[in-house]
Amino acid sequence: MSEAASATHPTARLERVVPILRVTDLRASLRWYQALLGFTRDWEAGDDPAKPTIASVSRDGLAVMLTEYDQGVVGGWVWVGVNDIEPLVDELTARGVELVLPPTNFSWAYEMRVEDPDGNVLRFGSDTRKDLPVKA
Repeated sequence: MSEAASATHPTARLERVVPILRVTDLRASLRWYQALLGFTRDWEAGDDPAKPTIASVSRDGLAVMLTEYDQGVVGGWVWVGVNDIEPLVDELTARGVELVLPPTNFSWAYEMRVEDPDGNVLRFGSDTRKDLPVKA
């Protein structure tokens, strides 16, 4: 694009990414994300108000959409950056969340993984720990 064109058409600035995870039972998933992961339900919608098919949940200003219909496939993966996963590990395990990967020090992050009832994996990670060996 020429300089004149770029002056009249500013560059788009990306503002956020909101993952969309497919679930088989929206109501059950909402309960799990709220009770076990500490998320808040932001909104829900669908053709039938009595049976919503999509919803947004969030925690600390970060949102994830959950949908029962044709968006994505069950078994998605999402990365969630955290300032320190140790307090989150304590919180989630106290609520009964099973860690499918306990805190592990990789070269890219100190990471743990949880799996929702539909097999979607949430990878929570903070900075690599300098006091622990790095797993290959």
